[in-house]
Amino acid sequence: MNKINLSLITLAFTLLSCNSVRKKEIKNSSKTYETFSLQEQVEKNIYRINENNKSDSIPTTIERRMSELNIPGISIAVFDNNKILWKKGFGIKDKTTGERVNENTIFQAASISKPVACALAFKLIENGKIILDENVNIKLKRWQIPENKFTIKEKVTPRRIMSHTSGLSTSGFRGYNKKDTIPTLTQILKGGKTINSEPVRVFQKPGTSKFYSGGAMQVLQLLMEDVSNQNFSKLTKDLIFKPIGMKSSSFDYPLPERINNLTTHGYDSSGNVIEGGYFLYPEKAAAGLWSTPSDLALFMIALGKSYRGEDGGLLKQSSAQLMMKRVPNAGGTGIGLDGTGAAFRFRHTGVNAGFRCYVVSFADKGRGLVIMTNSDNGFPLIHEITRAISKVYNWPALWMEE
Repeated sequence: MNKINLSLITLAFTLLSCNSVRKKEIKNSSKTYETFSLQEQVEKNIYRINENNKSDSIPTTIERRMSELNIPGISIAVFDNNKILWKKGFGIKDKTTGERVNENTIFQAASISKPVACALAFKLIENGKIILDENVNIKLKRWQIPENKFTIKEKVTPRRIMSHTSGLSTSGFRGYNKKDTIPTLTQILKGGKTINSEPVRVFQKPGTSKFYSGGAMQVLQLLMEDVSNQNFSKLTKDLIFKPIGMKSSSFDYPLPERINNLTTHGYDSSGNVIEGGYFLYPEKAAAGLWSTPSDLALFMIALGKSYRGEDGGLLKQSSAQLMMKRVPNAGGTGIGLDGTGAAFRFRHTGVNAGFRCYVVSFADKGRGLVIMTNSDNGFPLIHEITRAISKVYNWPALWMEE
């Protein structure tokens, strides 16, 4: 009799256990279906945005808009609760071979290099290598910012560089053909006949007003290399990419062999490939990053965790909160800022020849998106997808200044 009772009890526990597993499977399946359903809604409910910032009333699809705008390829990652909800590539990465974009395709992140470089600078500030409000010339070894009438009283500092109030020149960079002689960092800063950008100089009083300066970011790169005695690519790999698992990101050139074959070509507004497939940007801190939407999503998630003081962050909370504190007449210190309250968010755009990209995340929640395109025509569609995601997920606006 006891043996029978024991058998019945064992059977009951087995049935309960199986039922529990089945419920969990159904729950997980339901969650997966919900994610796919929302993703599908985004893909099929793109509304064209006109010059007055108004959405059309007739929906279309991502692929159709890509065709209309002559955009060969695009890749998207959407994240929430500090996790990537979905990631997907669309279209072509190389028109010659017909290879398609997928979630592992690597794009030039262009100026999204800047917030990554600024996060690295804050790591070095936390380690005592850099002082936020110190004249950068004190620790620059290989090149010095030439003094002039604008620097008599006010100096160029890391804080001013990262908030684009340093007074330094050279807004952006054109890139170099692969066949060109690629200049060194100090050659870029000094300028010269073989350099396709102007010399980096102070042209207005530091600290007075905002001027978006890629040249200033190159000064910051030089400072980080000089104080650490390491090259910038290795620093970012050791202090940024490895800690948060960004396995498909690099400032190196040539790129590491394991990711070199994953790169996409860039295309101009007429759909013609950039000569050589893409240009090289030796101005690494300003424009030299190669990455994927998934990797950049990990960066934005880690930065948001830092801001909120959560585990798994990249920086000390005080550093991240300083980055996301509005500077008078500018953005943040190292990243762009928009919105207030629940809509307060940090973001950055990227513009290189043949590439347009956008990253954005809400500061108080680990949610946002990354969109990368291999086309000079990318921004209209990026805007439309961003607005579609806000609508489908019932999130506040995610686009710049909306």
